[in-house]
Formats: sequence, structure tokens, C-alpha cells
Amino acid sequence: MASMLKLKVIIASTRPGRVGPSVADWFVERAKAHGAFDVELVDLAEVDLPVFDEPEHPAAQKYQNEHTKKWSAVVDSADAFVIVTPEYNYGTPPSLVNALTYLYNEWNYKPAGFVSYGGISGGLRSAQMTKLILNTLKVVPLTEAVTLPLVWNQLSEAGAFVPNDSNAEAADGMLGELRKWAEALKPMRA
Repeated sequence: MASMLKLKVIIASTRPGRVGPSVADWFVERAKAHGAFDVELVDLAEVDLPVFDEPEHPAAQKYQNEHTKKWSAVVDSADAFVIVTPEYNYGTPPSLVNALTYLYNEWNYKPAGFVSYGGISGGLRSAQMTKLILNTLKVVPLTEAVTLPLVWNQLSEAGAFVPNDSNAEAADGMLGELRKWAEALKPMRA
């Protein structure tokens, strides 16, 4: 039997008081229940990358810093990504742009889906802007996504994300597509 595909669920926001961890916790459980992936949660607040500080271009993979080497190992070991992201000023959180910028080859030929959240737009502009960066890194961004407008209306008193049926349906649809793309792209990385 082939080994399970490795999915990294990345929490993009690093600010105190963020909603990302509660949304990501729900999605991680949904992804595990889906059954196609070995799922790992990656919190950029814990990864704690400084503003990009490598002297060589990322494509050279001549990393000088231990934080870059660790980040490289995390991204390299993935077959697919789901980015849990808010929208900051109609765009991608700087923490996510920075994390993407650190590496190049490790991202190549892998699919990425989005769980975006925020106000009325549900983080859609963040996802769209991030897709432009992902294309440059040879990542295949999916059309299928989970979009959570007015996310604070779906938080319990304790701050846990409470999904509705359409959230669950969107997550399952995206995970199905993510599996197909991850399997299709894997030979390109061999």
C-alpha cells in the first residue's frame, strides 16, 4: 500500500487574539476524518520566522540560518497544503508572504487549498492575492475553498469555531480535489 499523502495545514495569522487557530483546529479534524491525508498543523506564530534574512536566493537552497533549515524540512515533507488565512488590508498577511518567500524548490509541484475568513468577503481577496505568489512558486492553487464570511458569528463563547453544513461540505469538496492533485503532482517531484 502506498504511504499516506502528507497535508500541512498552515495558520497564516500570527497576531495575538487571532481566530486562525480555532478555524484551523476544526479543519484539521475534518481533514483527519476525510482519511486521505496524514495531517499536521503548522502555526506560523510558532515557526516564528524573522523577516526574510537569507543571503542567497531561495532557489539555491544554501540556507545559512537554522530557522530556514527547519522551515525547509517542514515544507519539503509536504505533499499538499491548506492555508488558513485572514485578510489584512484586502490582502495576504505579511507573515504568510514572508514564510512563502523563504523557500522555492520545497513548494514546487504541490497543491494548495484555502480556508479563508474575515468580514463580509470571507478573506477571498487574501486567497486571491496569495494564489499569485503560489503560482510563482509552482504551487497549484485550487479553485475549491472554504470561505468564512463574518467568521466571528460562528465562534462559541469559548472561542471555538462552530461550522455549519456548507462549511463541512466545502471542506470535503476541497479535500477531495486536494487528494487528486497531490497524487497527480507527486511524480513531478520524483
